Amino acid sequence: MADVYDNKSILEQHSLDLAWSLLEESGFANLRRCIFSTHDEYKRFSQLTVNCVIATDIFDKEMKLFRDSRWEKAFKSKHPSQDSTTAIDDWSSKATIIIECIIQASDVSHTMQHWHVYQKWNTCLFNEMYTAYKNGRSDRHPAIGWYEGELRFFDNYIIPLATKLRECEVFGVSCDEFLNFAYENRKEWAVKGQDIVAQMLQDADFKAEFERVKVIIKSE
Repeated sequence: MADVYDNKSILEQHSLDLAWSLLEESGFANLRRCIFSTHDEYKRFSQLTVNCVIATDIFDKEMKLFRDSRWEKAFKSKHPSQDSTTAIDDWSSKATIIIECIIQASDVSHTMQHWHVYQKWNTCLFNEMYTAYKNGRSDRHPAIGWYEGELRFFDNYIIPLATKLRECEVFGVSCDEFLNFAYENRKEWAVKGQDIVAQMLQDADFKAEFERVKVIIKSE
């Protein structure tokens, strides 16, 4: 897949290709007509879909800088255009950027909710990565750097993203909740995170051993 997608946003591009191939199946003809009925609508929908899904690739630094610059231009410009055509383009650009922010937030929404919700999905991700490591599908043990990685994740991605959601006010007063939860979860993780990682590793080891023994008993 890395070769097919030129080693750029591999999983995101693969997801787009898979989803698009499903949408083009004959059984979804009516759905396609509801989404787009003209070639221009098709192009616009395609553009939005690609932009939104690619926006969830948080590891591409060049794309992140590009999105940040677009945000600055769209929402922090002190001289909005008075020309009607340009104003429409500005509105369209803002709408696209907001949609990208919404899907980015949905991708990591557990970090902007209650501590217990954040912990539930953080543990699920740890277990998934640990299973991949134990099965030889990853060469990095997830416990290494997990505590520090979460802190960097909050500082460099989650809190700035929650701040953008509040600035554009797309969810009204709920945006304040998202940002507050992000700050609170970051603060609590800084205090408890190391102990939590140790406990997650202990639980994952126990579960892996339990599954191994269960397989042996079943085979006998």
